[in-house]
Amino acid sequence: MSTYDRPFGRYFEDFEVGDVFKHWPGKTITEADDHLFCMITMNHHPLHTNAWFAEHETVHGKNVVVGNLVYSLVLGMSVPDISGSAIANLEVETLIHRSPTFHGDTIYAESRILEVTPSNSKSDRGIVYLETKGFNQDGVEVCYFRRKVMVWRRAFAPARQRPYGDDVWS
Repeated sequence: MSTYDRPFGRYFEDFEVGDVFKHWPGKTITEADDHLFCMITMNHHPLHTNAWFAEHETVHGKNVVVGNLVYSLVLGMSVPDISGSAIANLEVETLIHRSPTFHGDTIYAESRILEVTPSNSKSDRGIVYLETKGFNQDGVEVCYFRRKVMVWRRAFAPARQRPYGDDVWS
């Protein structure tokens, strides 16, 4: 019998400049997703929540998904591959919404490693600098950002634990 622990995030040694991660799965953004995100974040702009307004008083003639939801989804898609074992997200820069996203669009994401730098002050960690792109179902880039993540070196990372023993299958 074998036991498998699903990897969630990576350690400093797992990153090389130029690596590309194709995050999976994608996510179809529903009208309900957009409305809920708008209400949670108190963004009540009718461009996102009022179909009549969007049809009659906007450039696109239909509701546009709020940009921070698109960014949040794309960032979230990268977590299992990039920052699931991170100590901290240090910085997000260059956030660009390249094209609008609409209700019903499906978003996918990919990340590329730009720099991998050992910490100058602590030998148990390093900084990974990367860029991430979000694409819709037609391959149109809708979101782009760069970020820096502080990650553990493998030898120093805390062990993953569960709140119960290993004898559950005995």
